[in-house]
Order: sequence, then C-alpha cells, then structure tokens
Amino acid sequence: MISAVSLLSGAAIGVAAGLVAGYVGGWPDEIIMRVVDVWFAIPFLLLALIVVVVFGPSLTLILILLAFLSWAGFVRNIRAEVLILKNAEYVSSAKVSGGSALLIVWRHMLPGVFNTVLVLATLRVGSLILAEASLSFLGAGIPAPTPAWGGMIADGRDSLDTSWWIAAFPGIAIMLVVMSMNFLGDWLRDKLDPKLRQV
Repeated sequence: MISAVSLLSGAAIGVAAGLVAGYVGGWPDEIIMRVVDVWFAIPFLLLALIVVVVFGPSLTLILILLAFLSWAGFVRNIRAEVLILKNAEYVSSAKVSGGSALLIVWRHMLPGVFNTVLVLATLRVGSLILAEASLSFLGAGIPAPTPAWGGMIADGRDSLDTSWWIAAFPGIAIMLVVMSMNFLGDWLRDKLDPKLRQV
C-alpha cells in the first residue's frame, strides 16, 4: 500500500514535470532539470532520517518522503521521450490545426509516454520497498503497531542465534518482491518497446 500510494504520487509529479520540461523547453526546462540534478545529489536516506527526527515518524510523512524519492527518476526519462515525440508528424499536424499546448500534451504526448511510465513504475517499486524497509529497520519508518518488513528484521536481529526465522523470512520476502518487480519491469520493457521485441 505504501509503495503504491507513494509511487502514484511521485509518478504524477514526475510525469507532469517531464512533460513540461520536454514540451515547453526554455527556462522551465532548465529550472526543472537543475532541481532534478540537485535532488539526485542529495543522499535520500540521510535526508529522510533528518526529517523523521525533526517531525517524528508517521505514515503520512513516510508516504511523502517516498513520493519525493520516486519523482525525479520519471522526469528525465519522460523528458527524453517528449523531446522525440514533439517532432513527430502527428504532433506537428495538431499544432497546425490550432491545438493548444495543453490539448497536445494531454491527447498526444501523454499516451505516447504511457508505456515508459508503466515500465518505470514497475522498476521503481523495488527501490521504494528497499527505502521503506531501510527506514523501518533504523526505527525511522512506519511507527508501531503497523507491521513493516524492515521493523520485523530489526526486531529479530537480537535473537538470530535462537530464532533466526524472525529476521530471515521478512528479508526473504523483501528480496522476492523486489526481484519480482524488477523482472516484471524488464518483461514489460521488452513487450512494450517495439525496438526490443524479438521476432
């Protein structure tokens, strides 16, 4: 649930920013891309720990932090797709026909980047799960009594000699889910990208 909500929120922000940066260009593009560069330069885990210490752990705060973690990855890829699509003939025809920028982005650009968004979303789920598990393991994630895999691993680390399964099974669950989502993302990329399809 946490991954889904934060991913949808981050994807909405990232896709919107990528569409604006790619289609409008100019100074909005420069500002958005510099913000993305700065965001990638900030260590997320350290920033998240500082924010949680200042405001206290809560489910809402974790959702916001994970949404901010996922948005920047969408911007660069969507911007690159839009830069290609805006030179397509059907987009030029829509401009000549008098279509507004908002209409062109909504009816032509957004459907054109949907496959990319879908693949990126499946690939980002794994990193969001790992980030949330890391925060929960450090005690800065979802507060008790809400269960979290990272918190379960932290609870079981003191009894590894006698009850190793308390920490092992949540760790195995994290590994399996992350691997599954990565495999799903690779499969979707191969299926949805015509250049990667095998005859």
